[in-house]
Amino acid sequence: MNDVLLTIILIVLKLGLVLGTVLTMAAYMVLAERKILGRMQMRYGPNRVGWGGMLQPLADLIKLLSKEDLIPEGADRWIFMLAPAISTATALLAFAVIPFGPSVQLFGRTVPLVICDLDIGVLYLFALSSLAVYGVALGGWASQSKYSLLGGLRAMAQMISYELAMGLAIAPVVMASRSFSLTAVVEAQQTLPNMVRHPLAFLIFLVAVMAESKRIPFDMPEAENELVAGYHTEYSGMRFGMFFVGEYLNLIVLGSMLTVLFLGGWYGPLLPGVCWFLIKVLGVAFFFIWVRGTLPRLRYDQLMAFGWKVLVPLGLLNLLITAAWMIWRG
Repeated sequence: MNDVLLTIILIVLKLGLVLGTVLTMAAYMVLAERKILGRMQMRYGPNRVGWGGMLQPLADLIKLLSKEDLIPEGADRWIFMLAPAISTATALLAFAVIPFGPSVQLFGRTVPLVICDLDIGVLYLFALSSLAVYGVALGGWASQSKYSLLGGLRAMAQMISYELAMGLAIAPVVMASRSFSLTAVVEAQQTLPNMVRHPLAFLIFLVAVMAESKRIPFDMPEAENELVAGYHTEYSGMRFGMFFVGEYLNLIVLGSMLTVLFLGGWYGPLLPGVCWFLIKVLGVAFFFIWVRGTLPRLRYDQLMAFGWKVLVPLGLLNLLITAAWMIWRG
């Protein structure tokens, strides 16, 4: 009975620590993006609330909570209210299988730094990634707005298209590590990260991840000059805030996936494993922000053509080469 109670306590501790850290990171990633983009554009960014603007996320939260929550006339009320929760919940659930570091000794037992080390962790992440599109698509459809509907349809087509390229990029990594467990994938990179072993798969996955995040240059679902704000045009108050937080949570999830699958996870010299994991995730997030401040938006036909005519054939070719190399090696 004591072992069961201790196991429950450890799970609750890991859940609380992960949720607290991830939500704090998402809030301050908004601030970091605004300040980094501000510096790129020769302006300051938020710097009034708190020391250097450090309390700006709290001010934004208060503003969103105090705004009126409007539901458009003619909208499908229940689906309209449920859609933002789907986007946020799928992003949070993804952290259940992401390993943040090597196992540690705690309370006289070996505790893995992952909430649930599933043998099919890669498939679990893909399943949640597929479910995330429902929040965006249903939010756009339920709003009864042509701009929201077009944004939702664009998001659905974009995410489905680039998920195929993402899956083809991950397949060689899974083949090389011989496991769908994310912990096993990281441990297979102890000597050399998959970014070096599978450079083409890494580049395909990086582009697909950027498209999955729906950020510039792939922000077609929100294109302001065409669709006002896309799928969340009709949202206000905290429901808009949930879509907003879900976007940055998804950014952390995708950065974590990139770190685990290609950047060696928690492996690195001198510093503890958790520190290396956070450094790599934040490095990926900075790269995404840098790209947003640098590149222009693609046209929609260019976006879809690049996914189907370039990334998918390259992914298939890379998969065949990897399979042939593994057979030749025996």
